[in-house]
Amino acid sequence: MQKIAPCLWFDGKAEEAARFYTSVFSSSRITTTMHHSDAGPGPKGSVLAVTFELEGQEFIALNGGPGFTFTPAISLFVHCGSQREIDGYWSKLSDGGTPQQCGWIQDKFGVSWQIVPDVLGQMLRDPDAAKAKRVMEAMMKMVKLDIALLEQAYRGG
Repeated sequence: MQKIAPCLWFDGKAEEAARFYTSVFSSSRITTTMHHSDAGPGPKGSVLAVTFELEGQEFIALNGGPGFTFTPAISLFVHCGSQREIDGYWSKLSDGGTPQQCGWIQDKFGVSWQIVPDVLGQMLRDPDAAKAKRVMEAMMKMVKLDIALLEQAYRGG
């Protein structure tokens, strides 16, 4: 068990969200489902929380009610090694969601994701400021990130 696990607050959709997220990532699973007891606060037997893992990272989905909603102030960053990986996550997470600028997606539950190629960080950290600037400018024009276009900007083409 990891020391710190993100807890995501849902309004009655914790189990649906956990099932969706575990369908998106190949190395994932639901580990436990906790139900309300006679003590409440929800109806006895209804889902209170679902613990699940995505790529070895533990998450908790809590049915906390309508009191809070997600904002892009907190996002889940997905490291991608290829365009195929970007395209796959993009397709699944944007289904019912809203694509955003610079590789961000707000999924159908309102959770924000960043679908980012690892090579982007390498290019942005390049000691050649002109290369990094071109890559940043190219990225700022994109919704879904395109590795080939980022690399083209990096090379100056």
